[in-house]
Amino acid sequence: MTGLLRLLERHVAGEPGVWHVVRVPGEAEEEARHLHRVRETLQQERTRVINRLHGLLTTQGLQLPLHADFLERLATARRWDATPLPPGMAQRLQWVWAHLEFLTTQLAAVDAARPALRVDAATTTGRWVTRLQTLRGIGSVGAWSLTTEIFGWRAIRNGRELGALVGVVPAPYQSGATAHDQGITRAGNRHVRRMVVQLAWSWLRYQPLSGLSRWYRERFDRRRRLRRIGIVALARKLLIAWWRYGEAGIIPEGAVLKA
Repeated sequence: MTGLLRLLERHVAGEPGVWHVVRVPGEAEEEARHLHRVRETLQQERTRVINRLHGLLTTQGLQLPLHADFLERLATARRWDATPLPPGMAQRLQWVWAHLEFLTTQLAAVDAARPALRVDAATTTGRWVTRLQTLRGIGSVGAWSLTTEIFGWRAIRNGRELGALVGVVPAPYQSGATAHDQGITRAGNRHVRRMVVQLAWSWLRYQPLSGLSRWYRERFDRRRRLRRIGIVALARKLLIAWWRYGEAGIIPEGAVLKA
């Protein structure tokens, strides 16, 4: 305890590097996250259920579209030898389909609640949400997620700190005379990391003439594996560019604003 008090005294006296102060979000800042985190969870669970349905159908040699008439198609479906599905498998598919419909209903309810969110331009959150949405390729969901998770309440000092916060910086490796970078750390905010990768793909589609899109295509657009690796590098660069745009109004090179 005495050692902690001495460190606290040194920090209050202005000595740098004694320790790092963790910024804890307030109650209002934490509340603003819930709706979009629930939406993210529902989307992930819905994708898993869809993949499970496709996988179960594949084991029976079937391919059925997951439309509203799925149960009717399932009742008349026949396997390769013209035999109906076994009762146990048919029942399991019906249960999984019911789960998918439940998740779809919940996701629709969350999306219906999102328009009620207030955007007050006088607040930090409102300013960030409004400004991010002026860039083509960033919609309401992306702007709100980035704002409520990091931009709206965190004090970011530089681009590397921002990249480390999200976990998209390389992890250094050193052993004797060997030193190189490994894959990304994945030690930051996983919600933002997932969102910026999705927004990076969207950026390539809606901002094809921007400097960062051209940089990506020149370096990574040759092979599929390189594209998947390069999208993380693009996401990190875009995250820093968006931060500079929100803080100082610096438009990313070649980026187009919405009408």
